[in-house]
Amino acid sequence: MRLAGAIMVTVAAAAAQDRAPYEPGKLIAHLASRAVRESSGLAASRRTPGVYWTHNDSGDQPLIFAFDRNGRDLGAWRLAGAAARDWEGMSAGPGPKRNIPYLYVGDIGDNHRERSEIAIYRLVEPETGAKPGAQTTVRPERLRLRYPDGPHDAEALLVHPRTGDIYIVTKGREGDPESRVYKVAAPHSPGRVLVMRRIATLRLPDESIITLMIGRVTGGDISPDGTRVALCGYLRAWELTLPAQAQFDSIWMQRPRPLSLGERTQGEAVCYRHDGNALLATSEGAPCPLLEALRKR
Repeated sequence: MRLAGAIMVTVAAAAAQDRAPYEPGKLIAHLASRAVRESSGLAASRRTPGVYWTHNDSGDQPLIFAFDRNGRDLGAWRLAGAAARDWEGMSAGPGPKRNIPYLYVGDIGDNHRERSEIAIYRLVEPETGAKPGAQTTVRPERLRLRYPDGPHDAEALLVHPRTGDIYIVTKGREGDPESRVYKVAAPHSPGRVLVMRRIATLRLPDESIITLMIGRVTGGDISPDGTRVALCGYLRAWELTLPAQAQFDSIWMQRPRPLSLGERTQGEAVCYRHDGNALLATSEGAPCPLLEALRKR
C-alpha cells in the first residue's frame, strides 16, 4: 500500500534510543537496479552471506531482485505462473528438502479485506551472480492460506529459520485495528488450503491516531538463531526477544523495544543480516535506499 505524501520521520527520542538494542540506522547504499521502485519485502540470503532479496509492491510483474550490501545489481528472477496481486513481504527459511535454502514471497496484501485466500510462493533460493539487468525464470510452489476469522490486510511474512513455521502479522488499521499474529506450522502442502491459527495480538508502544490510519506493521523478520523478532511500520520499528528456554511462540507476548532504522520515506521491509548482528531496511523510491542498524555490543 502506498502512503499518501512523502513523510519522513527520524526517531529522535534520545532516552528511547539509549534503551534501544541497536545503533540508529544509517544509509549504506542505494540499489543500482532502478526496477526496484517500491521495495515491499526484504530477505537475507541463506545461500550467500551478504546477498539480499527484495520485490516491488502491487502493480509490478512477479519478479524478485538480488543485490548486495553495496546495492550492486545481481539480477532478477521471474516467478513463472505466479500472480503479483499484492506482494507485501518475503522471508528466507527451510523448506521441504533438508539443508536447502528457500525463499518465501507473500501475496498477502488485502487493502479492502475481501480475499477469501492469500498466497505464498515458495522456491529454492537461486544462485546469484547474474549480470546486472539479467532476468531468469524459475517456477515456485504456490501455498494457499486462509485466515480462520475472515480476511485481513497484512504486509509482514516471517518464516522460522529452523522449523519453517510460517507467521503472518496483520497490518492493523482503520476497520481492522488490531495487529494479530497468525501461524501455520510446517510442513506446508501446496495441494490444499492451509487454515492459519491466530496465536497473539500485538501491543505496540507509542500508538497514535496516525498509526490507526496508516497501519502499524508493514514488515518483519526472525533472527537467524530464532531468538528475536524485528517488526517495522512505515515510520517506526521494534524488536521482541525470546526469554531463555522459552518456546518460540511466547515471543509474541514480550514487550516490544523501540529502535530506529533510520530515515525512511515509507518503510515496508526489514530483515536481519545473515549473522544476526544488524538489521537491514529499505524504503520506497528509486533509487531504493538501503539502511543498516548495527546491534550494540
